[in-house]
Amino acid sequence: MADQNGGRGRWDPGVQSYASMGYYAPDYQSKDTDVLAVFRVTPQQGVDPVEASAAVAGESSTATWTVVWTDRLTAHDLYQGKCYRVDEVPGRPGEYFAYVAYDLDLFEEGSITNLTSSVIGNVFGFKPLKALRLEDMRIPVAYVKTFQGPAHGIVMEREYLNKYGRPFLGATVKPKLGLSARNYGRVVYEACKGGLDFTKDDENINSQPFMRWRDRYLFAMEGVNRAIADTGELKGYYLNVTAADMEDMYERAEFAKSLGSVIIMMDLTVGYTAMQSMAKWARRNGMLLHLHRAGHSTYTRQKTHGVSFRVLAKWCRLIGVDHVHAGTVIGKLEGGPYTVKGFYDTLRDNHIPMNPRNGIFFDQDWASLPGVLPVASGGIHAGQMHQLLDLFADDVCLQFGGGTIGHPMGIAAGAEANRVALEAVVKARNEGRDLLKEGPDVLRRAAELCRPLEVALKVWGDVTFEYTSTDAPDAVPTVTR
Repeated sequence: MADQNGGRGRWDPGVQSYASMGYYAPDYQSKDTDVLAVFRVTPQQGVDPVEASAAVAGESSTATWTVVWTDRLTAHDLYQGKCYRVDEVPGRPGEYFAYVAYDLDLFEEGSITNLTSSVIGNVFGFKPLKALRLEDMRIPVAYVKTFQGPAHGIVMEREYLNKYGRPFLGATVKPKLGLSARNYGRVVYEACKGGLDFTKDDENINSQPFMRWRDRYLFAMEGVNRAIADTGELKGYYLNVTAADMEDMYERAEFAKSLGSVIIMMDLTVGYTAMQSMAKWARRNGMLLHLHRAGHSTYTRQKTHGVSFRVLAKWCRLIGVDHVHAGTVIGKLEGGPYTVKGFYDTLRDNHIPMNPRNGIFFDQDWASLPGVLPVASGGIHAGQMHQLLDLFADDVCLQFGGGTIGHPMGIAAGAEANRVALEAVVKARNEGRDLLKEGPDVLRRAAELCRPLEVALKVWGDVTFEYTSTDAPDAVPTVTR
């Protein structure tokens, strides 16, 4: 991969540098309709970073390894991806942020599959690159408006469930695998009766020999309906419709609807086309749609190679899911506070300004596309309720799996502990109290009147997961006066 052409012309045959063929354009002024991307580029030793960045723009749009005369049969300068800026990554020698603009005509309307096939297609296997990561994208309003977006969104979900002024509470049934359908349904009933709004399948429970999907749906919805009757509150259960093919997914979704469920679930592993198909089905059929991000960390977690979750969050909002797991900061799964805050802003807000501290490289205008409800789950418990509310405010679903089902007094007691903790902390927040300073005392006082919460704090109160995040933003602090 040469970094110069030695005076050769653009249309001379043979191998030329990507930069000389127009894929590096430092004077280019991006248009409001361009799709913008920023990549973290780590070139192989000896490869010029500008040429490597131009290659990323080229190989993710129209380029190939040699000059082709058929370029002259197109408006090639329009269809070329253009790397218009290359910056060194602060504090990380050998890594560069490459900003690339793509004309909107390169992408099929309303298709995440086509967008991703283009932007993260062959280029991630390009030999002159040691590693490559897609850090962020700016989706122009002109392209946003070609997508359905969330089937219902946060506001409509609250209206469906008649729950306002606080986060939703949920739990994943544990153990994930091995329970019979009747025992599974009992967990659902106990958790919902104890005070949760939702219970859910986990990512890998589909239709195994120990519990076929139809039996699970029947017993789980029996538990939901009994809990609604006992508490007078609306409840939901995320029935996982993930299956081997779309025909089976539609069959499972239709059966969930026939049982009166308000929400279904699918796994990220079904793929973008299946996800968009289910989002359209959910909107047509009045069903909330939960997405479990199963498998995402195989390509979102590592700092130098893959796709950032903030990009995946944008794709999921365009696809049209109502929920997506987005990290907890304080739980057992990867995610630092600033990075996760960037995920939540991306999913919930209508306009997200550029914010390098949170890993947001571009302004993003969603043009009134409904928000996605972030789901916080993975190693959280009632003793952290004040921290969770301080971090995420009200528009979030807090899911306590082990923190409900592992309660020594039983599942219903675990749910009660979570509900009492939440309501005590919300009340304190509404009174203007400092949750981070006073939250532990608020919980202790609430526990004096609630034995399940007292036990939960005793069992889990000191449990933390303090590890260095592998995916922290690379913003450089600046001195302000």
